[in-house]
Amino acid sequence: MAKRIFTYVFLSVAAAISIFPFLWMIVSATNKSVDVTKGSLLPGSNLGANFSKIVDQIALGPALLNSAKISISTTVLALLIASLAGYGFEIYRSRAKDIVFNILLLSMMIPFAALMVPLYRMFGTITRVIPAIGIDTMSAVVLPTVTTAFLIFFFRQSTKMFPKDMLEAGRIDGLNELGVFFRIYVPTMRTSYAAAAIITFMSSWNNYLWPLVVLQSPEKRTIPLLISNLGSSYAPDYGVNMLVILIATLPTAIVFFLMQKHFVAGMTGSVK
Repeated sequence: MAKRIFTYVFLSVAAAISIFPFLWMIVSATNKSVDVTKGSLLPGSNLGANFSKIVDQIALGPALLNSAKISISTTVLALLIASLAGYGFEIYRSRAKDIVFNILLLSMMIPFAALMVPLYRMFGTITRVIPAIGIDTMSAVVLPTVTTAFLIFFFRQSTKMFPKDMLEAGRIDGLNELGVFFRIYVPTMRTSYAAAAIITFMSSWNNYLWPLVVLQSPEKRTIPLLISNLGSSYAPDYGVNMLVILIATLPTAIVFFLMQKHFVAGMTGSVK
């Protein structure tokens, strides 16, 4: 009995610590800047005024739209490419397959900061040849992130639990390899796709460093860049800043809660 009480108390304290920053953000979004700096933990009556300042002074809508375009494009392309790669690494046999996969895993040890300069130089060259996908374009943000070693590794590990007999049955029924992949593998592995979609969408939505480097026009700023600019002003309005952060948090929270069950099942590698 005492052990159970201790467990519940410990979990309650851990949950409170985890939830407090989000609750404080919500409360601060309703207060004036001076109340936020004083550390007020009570809801205020300045929510409407803060929202009016956002509408009048901050280009929040375009920033949200830019982030949505980049995040959705990145997620769709990453799921397609990484799942095809993970599927291929697991299903097909080749002597060089494991060597290539190990090299791919080793690339996870390289920090992105070490890749920024080569990437920027590469896109600078592309800009002179194909300006539509060069520096200061949405494509320049999306293309370097459409696949990652982690996602390929994730799909390969998930594919290990995939019933191979279903693939053989599809081939016997006359499906080609792409037909087997899209009509059998993809629907069966929907929980893995859901988990990968949440991870990719949240990562892309919160991506700050690469968009900061490659996007130069103010009208192409994403939401993390907008929040950074608000925080670096001479006299930041913390109530307005907190409301912007709250609005920016909602899409990722909605995506996660809508797909939470699939996320848990996908991360545990279940196939339904």
